[in-house]
Amino acid sequence: MSRLSVRQVRFRYLTLYGLRWLPSGLMIPVMILLMQERGLTLSQIGLTATAQGLVVLALELPTGGFADALGRKPVLAVAWVIGLISLVIFAVADSFWLFFLVWALQGVYRALDSGPLESWYVDATLAADPDGEYERGLGQAGTVIGLAVGAGALLSGGLVALGPVGPVSALTLPVLVAIALHAVSLVALFVLMQETRPATGAAALRASVVEAPRMVGQAIGLLRRSRVLLALVAVELFWGFGMVTFESLLPIRLSEVVGDADRAAAMLGPAGSAAWLANAAGAALTPFLLRRLGSAPAAALLRVLQGVTVVGMGLFAGPVGVLIAYLACYTVHGASNPLHMGLLHRQVDGPYRTSVISLNSMMGQPAGALGAVVLTALADRTSVSLAMLVGAVVLALAAPLYLPAWRAGRNAAPVPAAVGQPPQVDQAEPEEAHPAAPAGLDPDPVHAR
Repeated sequence: MSRLSVRQVRFRYLTLYGLRWLPSGLMIPVMILLMQERGLTLSQIGLTATAQGLVVLALELPTGGFADALGRKPVLAVAWVIGLISLVIFAVADSFWLFFLVWALQGVYRALDSGPLESWYVDATLAADPDGEYERGLGQAGTVIGLAVGAGALLSGGLVALGPVGPVSALTLPVLVAIALHAVSLVALFVLMQETRPATGAAALRASVVEAPRMVGQAIGLLRRSRVLLALVAVELFWGFGMVTFESLLPIRLSEVVGDADRAAAMLGPAGSAAWLANAAGAALTPFLLRRLGSAPAAALLRVLQGVTVVGMGLFAGPVGVLIAYLACYTVHGASNPLHMGLLHRQVDGPYRTSVISLNSMMGQPAGALGAVVLTALADRTSVSLAMLVGAVVLALAAPLYLPAWRAGRNAAPVPAAVGQPPQVDQAEPEEAHPAAPAGLDPDPVHAR
């Protein structure tokens, strides 16, 4: 990996990141509507989604420690294979339990996928240049995910508009294309990701299994010793719960306003594409927000603004108003993630980076599962609008949790920061000494983020 420059590392990271999220763009407009088409109620859909959260809760930390101990590439490869299998099953699923299996496999996929690619990028950047600005790549990743998911959503809407092809329904067509694209991303992973692994072979695998719990323990130790890190990870509880509003309830809300599920799905294609372009534009605002507000104040403000946009989605009467609020929500979302992850990365050194990212994700996934159950049940019993308003309040409640990071940044010794680079904050030290900018290698909403 030392042969790669900072620019080469960033290019490979962004390429793999885009390929990883392109199939998700195809799935987002049709996923909930397809499950409805195949007979599931909103409450059943919410229950199937809990499988992902529970599996992530069980596996997130062990898999994060395993990736740190064994290497990021093999763990990512297994994750993407499992993700491919889950899509294949989703394409043919026609019962509650098959969809439950799909979401359980998605939970394994998300647990393994959470962190390795991003940690590989950050550590590989620091290995190439200890003073390298990895925040730039994290911000560009937000732009890439917007373009990738937006392109996928646009393609998805076009496929739905084409209508059924033989026995394949209009809502199933995007799933089949997503399967093919996911296979392409798996091949690209083997070609583009170079990693100096800690060890190889069967003995290394056994040693990594033994080592993973220690890595997890060290990462949890960081939380105990750093109020800043603990607060940042706790943000995910509110974020994960509230994200259900615009990831799962928005298609139902638009279908309710339009009056036809297929028409709503066709509209969500271009709307989803525009939303993820807005997400990319929001990510591109990261350097401006860092200069004008600082990372922690900007992140807190964006939590409140995102809640406001979700209120708009829940209350506006016509499809135009709902979609405008949707675009605003994704603009805020795109700006939020690089700020949050930049703050998170500055609280941990390389050897535990994936484990800490896994801790962050572990909080979000079960919270998302709880949000899926609570908000879909509330939507079934009252209205989708009320459920979205509840989710909006929860999103905004995360804002005060950025205060410890803001205070730490103010108390840190003032040092000139490069444009687009957030101020340094106090860093929690692990129980064993490790260099702040390790030469070893690595790397992951995101839910996407």
